[in-house]
Amino acid sequence: MKLKSLVAGAAIASSVLLLAACGNKSAKNLADKQEINWSEKAELPTMDLSLGTDEISFTTLNNTNEGLVRLGKDNKVEPGVAKKTEVSKDGKTYTFQLRKDAKWSNGDDVTAQDFVYSWQRTNDPKTGAQYSYLFSGVKNADKIQAKKAPVSSLGIKADGKYKLTVQLEKPIPYFKLLLGFPSFFPQDKKVVDKFGSKYGTAAKYQVYNGPFELKGWTGTNLKWSLEKNKNYWDKKAVKLDKINDQVVKDPQTGLNQFQSKQLDETLLVGNQVKNLKTNKSFVLRKQARNAYLEYNQKKVKELKNLKIRQAISYAINRKQLTKNVLADGSSEPRGFVTAGLAKNPKTGVDFAQDSYTKEGVSYDLDKAKELWKEGLKETGKKNIELNLLVDDADNNKRTSEFLQGALEKLPGLKINIETVPYKTRLARSVKGQFDLVVTLWGADFSDPISDVGLLTSGNSFNNGHWSNKEYDKLIDKANNADANSLENRWNDMAEAQKISMKDQAVAPLYDGTVPQLMNKNIKGLVYNTAGIPYNFKEAYVAK
Repeated sequence: MKLKSLVAGAAIASSVLLLAACGNKSAKNLADKQEINWSEKAELPTMDLSLGTDEISFTTLNNTNEGLVRLGKDNKVEPGVAKKTEVSKDGKTYTFQLRKDAKWSNGDDVTAQDFVYSWQRTNDPKTGAQYSYLFSGVKNADKIQAKKAPVSSLGIKADGKYKLTVQLEKPIPYFKLLLGFPSFFPQDKKVVDKFGSKYGTAAKYQVYNGPFELKGWTGTNLKWSLEKNKNYWDKKAVKLDKINDQVVKDPQTGLNQFQSKQLDETLLVGNQVKNLKTNKSFVLRKQARNAYLEYNQKKVKELKNLKIRQAISYAINRKQLTKNVLADGSSEPRGFVTAGLAKNPKTGVDFAQDSYTKEGVSYDLDKAKELWKEGLKETGKKNIELNLLVDDADNNKRTSEFLQGALEKLPGLKINIETVPYKTRLARSVKGQFDLVVTLWGADFSDPISDVGLLTSGNSFNNGHWSNKEYDKLIDKANNADANSLENRWNDMAEAQKISMKDQAVAPLYDGTVPQLMNKNIKGLVYNTAGIPYNFKEAYVAK
């Protein structure tokens, strides 16, 4: 969908290498103990890469597994399981020569058939993979997902054990970036068949072909570790022996553990950021990640009313939310796509600016009350009671309390907060078990389509079931008719974003950041704002 020059430029602009790896030179500077203690804000939901949808699962999958390519600093495409890649002149046929020394952690060879099986499993409607839509453009992927073609017709073929051929229906200039995303990684069929429904639900029900192996995760516990994978083909590049992961939901607990050296990294919130921003260990990471409110238009008929949705959005003071409630560097959104993700190929203007329309993200309580009154009249209601679903991460709890106070200024609106564990919130969102829900989304790659594509009718991540025919047409044009026209494609996506904001598809809340304290002796860690944030492959602890 995006030409190479734009992909490269956007990826560099939106991805940051915070700590440069030193390669072989680091050997002299390595601490005796290559082990770090890392915190997570929520539980690990799954290690089934066909079913993963969240940042924690994908980060863990990315560091324990590997695809045809690996994404390094600035989302640079680096060698993975494929040692050689050839692309046809028309950009529709990719041929990969796989390395013969790639192994699974159980000793099995990583083969071309492992990729064929994995891609077919993810695209098979029976699997229920939400991320299957990323395969659109691979031959017959859309038809398979629509149950109009057999899974075996997917455009991927194993030509022997170490040669893989992929057929696309059209050139996808950012296709190599997709190949570095966990949804495109291989899976060992023997292992999937062996464990059945238990596959990917605990560390022992999975195998790994990446830099690390997952250990100690039972599927429900709050501590696990990543340990160096001795079968990894590039194990010489891996310096860390172990990463100890633990879930820390209370920011004060995390700060105390960091200060007592029980943790090498912890997330900060609110006043912690203000008080510690001059600390030598403080790091403020940008994110191509947005938080937004989804309206369940399928379940709650009142939320189908445009004025009701607009009233809710206009009642939210996003400046107050970001500056006074979150106070962590988060910024007011200019739309559904985060600022800094991509720039106009002709003018260099940020997409968030090009597609901005004040209707979707402005605060005006008087206007909100007026629209609310009109919306109630149109729906025949005098009062509305809605449940707001949110997970138990600290920022989300504070966001929900702020929203409750803001929205109940609308006469006759009652908001009940439902706080649930992270995994539960994800599951309930997919099942449509909410009225309103605070959702967080991070761009999978540095292109606006990674965000705007979510709001198309029938998209598996469009949990609120908003639908607009003109919006769908514009996204279809961006993906197909205008796919190779940088300017036209950009305009399609920008116009689509304006439509989604004017029609209040969702209510953007804030563009996120990651304020944290991190041990300054941790070097070589790659952080990217789009896609998978952390790559520990060449990270190490310095003396």
